[in-house]
This record gives sequence, C-alpha cells and structure tokens, in this order.
Amino acid sequence: MFYYNEVIVVSDLLEARHGTITADWDWFMPWRVIEGDIEPSGDTPELETMIRGLFDKSRLMDIIQNFILFETGGGKIIKKMAMYQQYYGVNRAIKETIRATAAQGDRKIGVIWHTQGSGKSLSMVFYTAKIIKHPALENPTVLVLTDRNDLDNQIYKDNFCKAVDLIPYPKQAESIEDLKQKLNIPAGGILFTTIQKFQTKNGEEYPLLSERRNIVVIADEAHRSQYRKLAGNVRQALPNASFIGFTGTPIELEDRSTRVTFGDYIGTYLMPQSQKDGNTVPIFYEGRLAKVHLTNEFIDEEFEEITEAEEDVVKEKLKTKWARLEALVGTESRLKRIAQDIVHHFNNREIEGKAMIVCMSRRIAVKMFELIKQIPNAPETAVVITKPEDFGLPRSTKQDREDLKARFKDPDDPLKLVIVRDMWLTGFDAPVLHTMYVDKYMHDHNLMQAIARVNRVFKDKPGGLIVDYIGIADDLKKSLRIYSDEVRKDSLIPIDEAITIMQEKFDVVRSYFHGIEYSNWWKLSEVEQARLFQRAHHAVTIDEDTKEGFLRHCAALSKAFALVSHHKEANDIRNDILFFQSVRRSIRKYTPSARDVSEDVETAIKQLISEGISSEEVVDIFGFTEKERPNISILSDEFLNDIQKIEYKNLQVELLKKLINDEITGKMKRNVVTYRSFKEMLEKTIAQYKNRSIESAEVIERLIEMARELRKVEHRAEKLGLSDEEVAFYDAVAQGREELEADEQLLELAKELVATIKRNLSIDWADHENAKSKIRASVRRLLRRRGFQPEQYKPIVSNIMEQAISLYQDYTPVAAETSFS
Repeated sequence: MFYYNEVIVVSDLLEARHGTITADWDWFMPWRVIEGDIEPSGDTPELETMIRGLFDKSRLMDIIQNFILFETGGGKIIKKMAMYQQYYGVNRAIKETIRATAAQGDRKIGVIWHTQGSGKSLSMVFYTAKIIKHPALENPTVLVLTDRNDLDNQIYKDNFCKAVDLIPYPKQAESIEDLKQKLNIPAGGILFTTIQKFQTKNGEEYPLLSERRNIVVIADEAHRSQYRKLAGNVRQALPNASFIGFTGTPIELEDRSTRVTFGDYIGTYLMPQSQKDGNTVPIFYEGRLAKVHLTNEFIDEEFEEITEAEEDVVKEKLKTKWARLEALVGTESRLKRIAQDIVHHFNNREIEGKAMIVCMSRRIAVKMFELIKQIPNAPETAVVITKPEDFGLPRSTKQDREDLKARFKDPDDPLKLVIVRDMWLTGFDAPVLHTMYVDKYMHDHNLMQAIARVNRVFKDKPGGLIVDYIGIADDLKKSLRIYSDEVRKDSLIPIDEAITIMQEKFDVVRSYFHGIEYSNWWKLSEVEQARLFQRAHHAVTIDEDTKEGFLRHCAALSKAFALVSHHKEANDIRNDILFFQSVRRSIRKYTPSARDVSEDVETAIKQLISEGISSEEVVDIFGFTEKERPNISILSDEFLNDIQKIEYKNLQVELLKKLINDEITGKMKRNVVTYRSFKEMLEKTIAQYKNRSIESAEVIERLIEMARELRKVEHRAEKLGLSDEEVAFYDAVAQGREELEADEQLLELAKELVATIKRNLSIDWADHENAKSKIRASVRRLLRRRGFQPEQYKPIVSNIMEQAISLYQDYTPVAAETSFS
C-alpha cells in the first residue's frame, strides 16, 4: 500500500510536520514558507502553510522528481526528502547557475550558507541532480572540490554514492592527469577531487585542464584559506567553469575572497532557525581545568595551514614553537588529571549517547587513550588517528576505520568515547554524539566545524556540550563575530545559563507540590512513601490542565537537568528531581495511550503495588520471591476494593482507566466485537468525566462496574461450551442479540464458522484479495444455509471477516486443519 508513498504529513490542525515512510519522528519537519524566504504571518496555521507551500502542484512534482532519494546502508533503505530550506536554496541556486553560465555570465553562481547539521551535503546532491538535467547546460560536468582526502571520501561515499537513484554514479579523480582526462570527456558526469591537486611550486603556472563552458565547480566549505591561495590555480585550469560554494560555518569579515570567488549569498539558514525547526540542538559551553591558555604568541593558526606556502626557514621556526607548545600541553601529569576528569564527567552525564575527545597531536591522543584505559569504570574508548602504528598501536586499515565509525554511530554499541586529532572533525555526522572534550587549539571555521559535531538531533538529547580544557573561549567569540548579536547568543550558550534554566524549571515544577513535604522522601518507610506519592499524584492530576502542565514542565526540567547533572547545583536538587520524575512516570504509566500494550499491564500493576499505592500496606500481589507468579486477576473484587480505599478520587480514576484500557486493548484481537463495545463505553465515560458531565464518584462507579463486566466476559466460553475462537464468531453473528445465547443453532453456527474459515486459510491470505473473497463467499453460503437473508447477513459478514483477520492474520494451516470438515 505504501510502496509508492512520497510524503507523509501529520497534523493536529495547530502544528504540521512532513516526513517519509522510513523517517523516525525526529525527522518529521515543518514546512515554514510558501514562497521564497518569507514566513507567513504568525496567525497562519502551520497546516495551511504546508499545504500551500509543499503541495502546490508544480512544487510537489518538482520535489517528487528532484528532491527525494533513497540511501542504503547497514542493511536498510532510507527514503529522504528535502526540507524547505534545501528546496528553496537549491532552486535559487539553479536560477543563479543559468545566469552565471550564460554567454555573458560572470561564472560566479554564489554561496549557500546553511548551518552545520541542517543537510548541507544533501543540498549538494539535490543541486547536482537538478543541474545535470537542465537543458541550458547541455550535459554539464559537476566537479565537487574539497580540501581534505577524508572529507572527499566521506561526501563521495556517504552522500553522492548512496544517491545513485537520483544522480549518475560519481567518480573520484586519482591524479591531475586522471582529472584532466575525465574533464575532457564530453559526456559530462560528476567528479570528485581535492584542492591539493591544484598546488604548484613557486613560479610555476598551472596547466590548462579544460576550456569547456559547462563545468560547474561545487566547493564544499567554501571559505577556507586553501581556496584563497589556490582559487587562482583552479581558475587557470578551468577558465570557463562556473563556481558555487556551500558552507556551514561563518565567513571571515576581514577577508571577502570567498564571495569574490563564488559570488553573493544565494541563501542562508542559520543556527536559531535550524534549532527552531528541530534540525539541530543548541550547543552549550563549559570551561574546565584550563591550565594552558594559548595566545598568538605561540602560534597563529594550525601548523599545517600556516606553513602551506611558507619557505623552509619559516616552517622550521614555527615548527619549533609548535613542538614546545605540544610538549607543554602533553605533559603526563596534566593529561592524567584531564583523563580522570573526563571519565568522571562522562559517567555522571545523564544523557544517552557518546562523546569525543579532541587532542592537539597524535602522540597526545595515544597517551590519552592509554591513560583512560587505566581508569576504573572508564567507558570503552578508541583512538582515531592516521598511522597509529607509529605509536605502538595496531595498524588501522580503511575497513577498520569504517567499522569503527559504524560502531561509534550505533547507539547500542558499547564504544562510548573516541579520541581524535583531525579525523572526524569535519563532515562526520553522528547524532549520538552529545559531548566534545576539547584539548586542542582551534579557531575560526575549524573550531566552528568541530563543535558542530554535537548539534545533531537524537532522541531526547537536549543539547550538545563543549567542555574546554585548553581555553578556547576567546576564539569561540571571535569565530562567531560574523553573526548578529541574536544569532551569536543562540550559537553557543554558557553552561551557567543552562544551570539558570534548570533552576527556573525546578521552581516551576516545585510549585505543583505546594503544601506537600517531600524533601526527605527517600528516607521514609515504604508505607509512608506510598501515602506521599498518593498525595503528590493527586496534587498534579486534580484536573486535565494541571496534569498536562506538570508533565510538560517536568519533561523540560529533566532535559535541563540532564545537561548539567554533573554540576553541584544539579546535585543539590537531584533527589527532588528524582521525586518529580517518579510522579511523572506514575502518571504516564496510568494514562492510556496508543502505545500501551497488554504486556505492560502486569508490569504496571506490579510496580504500582510494590511502590505502595494500596492505602493499607505495601503488598506484592505477584510474589517477588516466588519462581512462578500467582494467577491473580487485576480485576478481582479484592483488587477493586483495594483501589476504592485510595484516598484521592482522581488517582482512582487514573488507575482504573489505565487497567481497563489495557485489559481491553490486550484482548481486542481475540474478540473484536465484544471488546470494541467496551472500548467505546470507556472512551465515552472518560469524555464525560473530562467535560465535567459526571463527577469523579460516578465515573469510579461506572468504571468498577465495567471492570466486573469484563471479568464476566472471561467466563462466557465455558458457560456456552465454546472455545475462545468460537465465542468471538458467536459474538460477531449475535451482536446485540443476547437472548439467543442458549440457541443451539447459533452455537452450532459459531463452531461451523471457525471450521469453514480455517479450511480456507492459506499463507499470507490476509494480504491477497482473492483469498479473502474465497473466505467471504464460503461464509455467505454457510449463512444462507442457516436461513439468513442477504439484508441480514451483509453486516454480519463484515464483522466475521474483521474478526477472522484479527485472529488469523499470521495463521499457518496444518495438515489436521486443512482436512477438517
């Protein structure tokens, strides 16, 4: 049914989100605009914006053709669709490409500046997919230019090669000569190469590679120093090519060479908007143990960058300074303190996920790895550097690194920490990464690229955290100078602000328990704890608005607490927050939801009783010490009487509602008709209670009566002399005709229905209309033989088929049954 589904929209008429059939809920996104960059007025419903923006006929056809792709990996096929900033940014880029590549064009297409984590690499794929088909470019060649081999491989493998359903298979240029040959092929295509292939020695002129006019150069991270120094060589090699830049980090204010090379901005999508849309999470900053403060007195930029075009004398001078600094940073006593602090800090974080340690050199990275391994209770750790064998570690193959990357990205894999120098700091996308421990001097785009590794969305991750051991705070401020004050504030949040947010949320949640003394709740006896939790539960479920407000604020408090749980301010209120979270879990547990399943019932009640919700004493009705759990019905008179002893009426309602809903949900498959009627009665009763049509005392009375009726249903099969299956079809035929319970003909009909249906079952029968039609015809013939007229049996056949699908959807016939008559 969903094989050709392109887009799914979910809306409650207030909010609206779109995604694909394979997307997790985290990747269902808003569509903010109708045309261009302008968001509609604040009173425009999100659903209207999405319908007018996403489902405009021509726009939807464009999206289906050019902005949806399949990625394969890890044994899965993932369907991905462009978000609104990707769609509009790429289409503006297409227009600018046609302008720039025209006979009188300036060859400067422009720059797309989309913040890290918002899908920049996929935007490059979507742009390529559309431009290679445009008739104005007459089968162009797209050259993707990066400045590092690992980044070239990453974008090539992880994005372009996985999107071959949308684009032709890309190729990598192995050398300058290989690049020249590939560029001279008139058929076009997609090529990958690194900027380093355009280097020359002093005084040399770079050779001409191609004079073709339909070459489009895509520069990834189009702002680095290499582009300033080597852009001239690229132009020399490809004099008629047009250039577009994609970047996720700020462009230097002092140097406008990026825009001179590539042109003005085509589109921007910055951190605040990305966080608002749920594409990324905020980044927090925390300074710890910064024993070494780096200034330009030691080194101005990373050694590898600054020495690229310098003479040997200058290189050696700078190398000596760098070596002195590396030795200072890498002293064993300092690294030992940092290693111990990292392990303690990570182990006390209350967020699911992983962390990265960034070291100044490969030697320091290996030393840090060895020190962490020696610490008791340290998480599993790996070091990711080039040529680890130089430091006595096993040689790492390309496949080893790919396997390690897959392990680190897997939330369930025990590998929790990786130590790096340069690798994985750009282009590496691991949503599970929530903390980066920085012990390496970085600045400008290198620093912004690195810290953006922690801003990916993952489950309930409240934000990414940068822990600074070397003193990069000033450089962070400088790196953000391109942004406005508002964007700068949202780009990196001091941990002190996160602590303040936690304390504000704490005050809000605490106000729900006014008059309830819970400060030493964990010291109370079990019975006293039971009574305390009853009062607390009652206080926050007094009405629906109070309950929903508490659940919302408590969830926000839990997220804020998780960010700073290792700080003293958080530790001081840890027990209070545990109390709030216990109350919240209790409410969530006893509130029916679509995700409740029958297997949860006994677990829920077991925890309810063991926590002492019974008002008299703590009783474990399931006997924790026994090997086999006693068969005690949760709807027994004794248990229902226990519930009625609970002091607070709203807690009785919550508990009964949960129990009955779970009982119905768990048995609905066995008997659709009967339990559906109970479901409808429950929903009607609760709706009347919420609307204040009936008081809590009356709703409790109704729910208890419903529970007793449910208990009676359990014994009907024995009373009628039927199996559970036969009772289900008995009810499907006799719905609303209870007076026929003793009718022998109806009892015989129920038995014959089961035999008739089973006789016609086959593998996957419920998925094939022919098989269902055959069963339907057999049922009709049986009913006619039993005296039913067409106007009588039409609705009955529908009930019977619904029950058959529910009971036998996964049924596999056996020889004894297929020969039954």
